[in-house]
Order: sequence, then C-alpha cells, then structure tokens
Amino acid sequence: MEPQEPHPETTVDPRALQRTLAAYRAPHLARSVFELFITVIPFGVFWFLTWASVNAGYWIGLLLAVPAAGFLVRLFMIQHDCGHGSFFPSRRANDWVGRALGVLTLTPYDFWRYTHALHHAHSGNLDRSRVGSIHTLSVGEYQALDRSQRLRYRLYRHPLVLFGLGPIYLFMLSNRVPVGFMRAGWMPWLSTMGTNAAIVLLATAMISLVGAGTFLVVHLPIAVLAGAIGVWLFYVQHQFENTRWAHDDRWSFHETALYGSSYYDLPVPLRWLTANIGVHHVHHLASRIPFYRLPEVLKNHPRLREISRVTLRQSLRCVRLALWDEDRRRLVSFEHANQAMPPLSA
Repeated sequence: MEPQEPHPETTVDPRALQRTLAAYRAPHLARSVFELFITVIPFGVFWFLTWASVNAGYWIGLLLAVPAAGFLVRLFMIQHDCGHGSFFPSRRANDWVGRALGVLTLTPYDFWRYTHALHHAHSGNLDRSRVGSIHTLSVGEYQALDRSQRLRYRLYRHPLVLFGLGPIYLFMLSNRVPVGFMRAGWMPWLSTMGTNAAIVLLATAMISLVGAGTFLVVHLPIAVLAGAIGVWLFYVQHQFENTRWAHDDRWSFHETALYGSSYYDLPVPLRWLTANIGVHHVHHLASRIPFYRLPEVLKNHPRLREISRVTLRQSLRCVRLALWDEDRRRLVSFEHANQAMPPLSA
C-alpha cells in the first residue's frame, strides 16, 4: 500500500474536534432498544435455521452460519458500546445488557471493559501497556530478539494464527480464565467465572433442546467465524501502514486517536452488520458516541471521510504489515524490515 500522509485540507485539530463531537454523545433510548431487537431476533432466527438445516445437509447449515456469525458480530459491537457507556443513557442498563450479551459473545463483559479501556488509553504508545491490543513490535525490538523469539513472533503474526487459531484461543480459552491478571483482584475472576457459569447454563439448555452433537455442529462454526471477523476488524482498525505510534515523550492521545485509527470504509451491508465500527478514528477520539450516530458525524464533518481511510480492497494488503518502523514512521512488512537488519543470531 502506498504511503498516504494526511493532506492539509483533511488535517483537523483533534482536540477541537473532540469538543465538537461532544454534541453527538447522547444516546436515544428508543433507537438503542430498536437496534438491540433487530440484532438479537435475526441472530436467533438464523441460529435455529442453521439447526433446522443440519438434517437437510451440513453444507446448507454452514452457509446459514455466515449470516448468523454476522449478527453475532453485531451483538458484540452493541456490547462494545455498552462497555463505553454509550448505548443506553443508564449505566446500569449498559452494564447488565453488556453482561448478558457477553454470554452470547463468550466475552466476560467487566473484564473485557477493563482491558479495552487500557487499549483506548495507551493505543499507539510504544512505552505503555499494550494490553487489549494486537501485539506489535518495532523494527528495533524485533531486531533485538534471538532466532527462536523472532520465529515465535513471525508465527504469531501469520494470518492463519492471527485470524484462525488466535480467535479460537481468545474466545474459547483466554476469555475463560483471566490470563495475565491472576493477581489483579476479584473483578477479573468474578467477571470470567460468572460469564462461564452463565455460558454453561445456556449451553446446557440448548443441548437439552437440540442435543450435544448438534449444538456443537451448529454453534462452533458460528462462534469461530464471528471471532475471526471480530479479530480482523480490530486488526484493520490499527494495523494499517500510516497508523501512528510514538514513544511517551512524543505520544499524544488526541493525535493518535484520530490519525492512528482507521476509517474502514466498508460497503453499506457490511457497515451495518459491523455497527459502524469502521468509523474507528472518530470512535477513538470520542468513544461515548453511540454507533448509530457515527454516520451522522461523517455526514456533518465530511473531511473525516478522508482521514486514515482504508477500503475493503486496501485492507487485504494490510495483512503483510507486521513491524513498526520508527524511522519511516509507518508499519512495514518483514521483508522491508529485513533490508536494514543483520542476519539472525544463533
């Protein structure tokens, strides 16, 4: 992907913009309830259609699992808004709806909200915690690794791991136990164990209805596909060539939020299914804006459509990016980084 620095006419003052965007923060209760229902009900319908089609042919069921996974992704995005306190006017409503959705998305809501807040607070900062983000090394950090460590990082960044094994590990295993937070107090444990218990109860009820084998045949493909889509979206939102990373002394929350997060310009149906999460540069700058008001922001501030814009076709080329080049100030591939690196040490 060719470098695309922001043009002068598309460059805006992030601090001033954040103050302007405060006008869009208020959620509309009726609209929020409507968005919840038009996501939960189709998800349930497609889930049961997938189950009903299993006897007619497994491949038909797999095809129906695709839209079911799409609506599960949208449920996660609603949970995401709840975590930011932006979906309902009431914090209690946000939290309890978020916890309920976490059972369907296999994501412990309170624990995820905590790690996601760290992601928002430190995104793009090379000297701060990278919890809640896709692990990204700078060229210098990668260069300092030995042979086995470089190999592990290259395996981690391989697409089959990032978007295949990674989501399975994240949603099926990592979310079940607060890995890395074993001594962080009671909240991570209460959140994960409470979600686990609710998942077991729901799975038991579904198994009693359709049978254990059928439940796994139906739900596992939906959950795995939704997880892969979710990780892909999160990847493209920050892993594009002209994102922003900096050390603490040069890092700015407002600059990194706006220019270090992408505007993933998706086709309208995909934009709807992903609940406008592609308008990520605005979201990082003003995370209290409900997802259904983000198109309103773009309409009223059209310059934002040109900042950090990544199309669906361009996003496919982001897969090769793996290292932050501090000299070039952009993400680069292993091949580009290797040109300036010494041979691997033993």
